[in-house]
Amino acid sequence: VQVMESGGGSVQAGGSLRLSCTVSGINYSLYCMSWFRQAPGKEREGVATISPSSSTMYADPVKDRFTISRDNSKNTLYLQMNSLISEDTAMYYCGARWADCSMTQAGYAYWGQGTQVTVSS
Repeated sequence: VQVMESGGGSVQAGGSLRLSCTVSGINYSLYCMSWFRQAPGKEREGVATISPSSSTMYADPVKDRFTISRDNSKNTLYLQMNSLISEDTAMYYCGARWADCSMTQAGYAYWGQGTQVTVSS
């Protein structure tokens, strides 16, 4: 199984980025796909999840600013991040969990290596 994130970078506050995550080796359409992030000195936290039926959940700090989506024909997950703030600076990880979604790390079988997002104020 391979999970690969891309799209991170440095951006000024108020800017936008779009992260992508491509997965191979699993039946992608049957998995909950999620974005997590980890800032220096902090624990990894859930950002957004999308179920196999495309139901979504968001962490409160990113609601109305971030949008998670998936393209099952391309085995790809996306995270559109708008109105970025310095608190969004973190390593962003893509995770795959069989069937049901969770905003905690429990049950996620596959992870990518992460992509760094840095927001300067």
